[in-house]
Amino acid sequence: MAVERAANARAANARTAKARAVKASTVKVRTVKARTVKARTVKVTFTLPADVQAESVALCGDFNDWSAENIKLARDGDGDGSWRVTVALQPGHSYRYRYLVDGERWENAWHADRYVPNPYGGDDSVILVE
Repeated sequence: MAVERAANARAANARTAKARAVKASTVKVRTVKARTVKARTVKVTFTLPADVQAESVALCGDFNDWSAENIKLARDGDGDGSWRVTVALQPGHSYRYRYLVDGERWENAWHADRYVPNPYGGDDSVILVE
């Protein structure tokens, strides 16, 4: 009887192994190759002339959710005293922006690619990044 049980167990194991082999052969395995593409950006320098009479200048626009906190312009100490900052932007887009002077007064870029009305009764400067 023990011999018979052992034979039945071996037969059951063989059937289970065969069933697994059949299942494995019917499963389609799909390999996906992933690759990381580094986003290409263009460095854009924003400049505001020294004539604005400012103590501080922030760059606000579509590219930073109009935050006045994270992109500050610095005075050009070696040049004409204008305000400058360089920002990496993705090409193929246009971006609205303005300068916030001393935390209370908005200025447009003096040489923007174009100007578009904003919902606050003024205009936003627009830069086209190629």
